[in-house]
Amino acid sequence: MTFLIAQEAGATAVAEGAVRAGGLQGFLESMGMMPVMILVFAIFYFMLIRPQQRKDKERRKQIEALIAGKRIIFAGGIIGVIKETKEATFKVEIANGVVVEIARGAVNRVLEEGEAVSADEKN
Repeated sequence: MTFLIAQEAGATAVAEGAVRAGGLQGFLESMGMMPVMILVFAIFYFMLIRPQQRKDKERRKQIEALIAGKRIIFAGGIIGVIKETKEATFKVEIANGVVVEIARGAVNRVLEEGEAVSADEKN
């Protein structure tokens, strides 16, 4: 019982302090930055987060659509041809008779028919 009385007295003191320190006007002044913060978050979302989510979604679709016979570059910069697809991996031929198994997430990009590797990917 004593605890409840002390708690109510503390809450009353805090409320009275807020009224003395500016009350509603102080509250509104502190909320003045809220719309600016919301606007900054919205700008970051639409300029940074959302485009990255789109790229990730496109990449996932591209990897899911890969079939045997496609040329790919995977994370280490190695170029190969998919020989077999599994649920979580690909078997990729990187040289005549050399087949390695790689995770689907290691695929960097798909090379189109006859496409050469660009100079920035060679380094």
